[in-house]
Amino acid sequence: MAKAFAAATGNKVEAKYGPSGLLKNEIAGGAQADVFASANMEHPQALHDAGKGGPVLLFARNKLCALVKPGLQVDSASLLDRMLDPNVKLGTSTLKADPSGDYAFEVFRKADAIKPGAQAALEKKAQQLTGGPTSATPPPGRPVYGWHVAEGRADIFLTYCTNAAAAQREYSGQQSVMLPDALEVAADYGLTVMKDAPAGAKAFAQFILSPSARPFWRGTALRRLPIGRPP
Repeated sequence: MAKAFAAATGNKVEAKYGPSGLLKNEIAGGAQADVFASANMEHPQALHDAGKGGPVLLFARNKLCALVKPGLQVDSASLLDRMLDPNVKLGTSTLKADPSGDYAFEVFRKADAIKPGAQAALEKKAQQLTGGPTSATPPPGRPVYGWHVAEGRADIFLTYCTNAAAAQREYSGQQSVMLPDALEVAADYGLTVMKDAPAGAKAFAQFILSPSARPFWRGTALRRLPIGRPP
């Protein structure tokens, strides 16, 4: 999208990617940014509430899936039992630093309604492998979640369905398992244009929300939304 926007308008987009909780903290601490996009609504809303960003707009939705190592027999019905199995290594992203970790811990909370005690057990065993300031970095071009599973650090990794699909393409045999309805967690993606941002930044945000961006969403599990639709 950034390349297409630059080609159409002449406005270059300099992007910095990373766990959005950490990026939010950098911006709150004075780091320069014009547009901030996150895999949740809370981080851009925090910048808005601090007077640094404008209105928060919902621009896409995702959901959590379980990325599973080859050969481990798991389906939606058995997923919770497998996650609770002491012999199965469970991976998540880092709580508070990365929305994916927050969503995973929401899955654990929901699990407690199915099996009392499950939340505490899952929180205790989960390895927060990605999204933190000191998390291991995969080799260039390797999807980080699939890499952790391939390296044996996790047998089941709770991540976005889009990430699970990318891992499957890179690592043959890894499985993407849908969460059962009782554990399903949706992810709302929000963006905000920072106060005093140049006109080009506002135009880029509108480009993300516009019909011009639709071709870039094809082939992904992300669900696009109409411009400015509230969460």
